[in-house]
Amino acid sequence: MELQKLSNGHHQEFQPLEDGLSPEQENFIPHKSSGEKKTQFTDFEGKTSFGMSVFNLSNAIMGSGILGLSYAMSNTGIIMFLFLLICIAILSSYSIHLLLKSAGVVGIRAYEQLGKRAFGQVGKILAALVITMHNIGAMSSYLFIVKYELPLVIQAFLGLHHSSGQWYLNGNYLIIFVSICIILPLATMRQLGYLGYTSGFSLTCMVFFLISVIYKKFNIPCPFEDFNNHTTVNFTMEEECEAKFFTVNQQTAYTVPILAFAFVCHPEVLPIYTELRNPSKRRMQAIANVSILSMFVMYLMTAIFGYLTFYGNTETELLHTYSKVDPLDVLILCVRLAVLVAVTLTVPVVLFPIRRALLQLIFPKKPFHWARHICIAVCLLFVVNLLVIFVPNIRDIFGIIGATSAPSLIFILPGLFYIRIVPIDQEPLSSRPKIQAICFTALGFIFMTMSLTFIALDWISGENRSGGGH
Repeated sequence: MELQKLSNGHHQEFQPLEDGLSPEQENFIPHKSSGEKKTQFTDFEGKTSFGMSVFNLSNAIMGSGILGLSYAMSNTGIIMFLFLLICIAILSSYSIHLLLKSAGVVGIRAYEQLGKRAFGQVGKILAALVITMHNIGAMSSYLFIVKYELPLVIQAFLGLHHSSGQWYLNGNYLIIFVSICIILPLATMRQLGYLGYTSGFSLTCMVFFLISVIYKKFNIPCPFEDFNNHTTVNFTMEEECEAKFFTVNQQTAYTVPILAFAFVCHPEVLPIYTELRNPSKRRMQAIANVSILSMFVMYLMTAIFGYLTFYGNTETELLHTYSKVDPLDVLILCVRLAVLVAVTLTVPVVLFPIRRALLQLIFPKKPFHWARHICIAVCLLFVVNLLVIFVPNIRDIFGIIGATSAPSLIFILPGLFYIRIVPIDQEPLSSRPKIQAICFTALGFIFMTMSLTFIALDWISGENRSGGGH
C-alpha cells in the first residue's frame, strides 16, 4: 500500500487500510500466515497480532502509580475517584484518536515526524525531547522500586531481620544485575512486538497483585494491629472504618494530576501501530480502547479494595501499609516479588520509544544497524542506573518531568498536531472537531499549571503530598 504524502503544497488525504481482519477474527497469538500481503509501509511490514499489541500497550499504561491509587481514593472519596477515572480514561482514548487521525492524514507513524510535519524541525526536536524526558523518568521510577524493594524481598525470604551486608542485599548492585541480565537482553530485540509475551507475563503479575488485594480485604479487620509496635491502630469506627464517597482535604487537589497521568502510553502508541499486522486507524483505536478499559478495571478494583481494607490509614504506597500488619506475610512477599517482576519487564517497553526518538533526532536517514540499536540501549540503561544510584532523592526531578512531559504527551501535542496537520479545507478551525481539539489542548496547559503549582506548594511548605506516579 503506497503512502500518500504532501507534495508541492497540495494535500492528499491518506486513507489507511480498513479492509484488514477485524480484531475478533484475528488470532490472539501471532502465527505465520500464508499468501502475500500488502505492506502498510514502504519499507516495513508489521507482524504483531492484535492480542500482542494489547499486551504491549496495556503494559505501557500500567505503571508503578497503581500502588498509590488507594491513597488517592482515600483523599477523594469513592464517587469522586470513579468520576475522575472515567473522565481521564475517556480523554486518553480521545487523545489517541487525535494522534491516529493526524498520523492517518499524512501517512506517518512516528511521534517525532508528526512534530516535524506540524511545526518543522523545532516540533520534531520538542517531541523527541518530551518523550525522552518522560520515559527516562518512568524507567528510573521502576528501577527505584527494584532498588528499594528487591533487597527487602530477598531479606525476608532468607529470614533475615536486618541486612547483613552481602552484595545481594545491596540495592545498587541489584539494579545493575537486573539491568544487565534481564532488561538489556529484552531491550536489544529489534521489534517492540516481540515483547508481547513478556508484557503478558507482566500483566499477569499485576493481576495476581489485584487478586491478593481483594483477598486481603476479607482477612484484615478494621481496626488492625500494628505489627511493629504491637498496638492496635485506634480508629473512630464511624469516621475511619467507614467508606467515604466524597472527601476534600489538603491532598485532594494533588491527587488529580496523579490520576490524570495514570493512562500515559502515548509514546508507545505509534511504534505499536507501526508493527501491527494489517494496520488501520480503526484497529489501532480498538487496541487502545481495549487496553484503556482493561487498565481502568484494574485501577478501579485495586483502589477500591485497597481503600476498603485500610480506609483513612491507607499510605501513599499500598504495599507499605500491608507491611504494617505483618512484614513477613508470605502472600504479601509474593505480591512484592510479582510487582518487581512487572515493573522490571515494563522497562524495555518504555525504552523502545526513547531509542526511536533518539534515532529520529540523531540518525534520521540511517537504516537499521544492530550496533547502533544495541549501543543506544546500553547508554540509556547506563544513564538511568547512574540516576538511580547516585541521586539520593530524585522525586522532585521526577515531579518536574511528570508535570511538564505528561500533559504534553496526553493533551498538548496530540491536540496541536491535529490542529496543524488536518487541513483547513477539510476541517475549518470553526468546525466542531477542531474546536474540541483546541479545548483539549487548553486543558493540557491547565493540568500543567496545576501540577507545577502543587509541586511549588510542596517545596514551599516542605511537605510531601504526592500519592504515587505513573
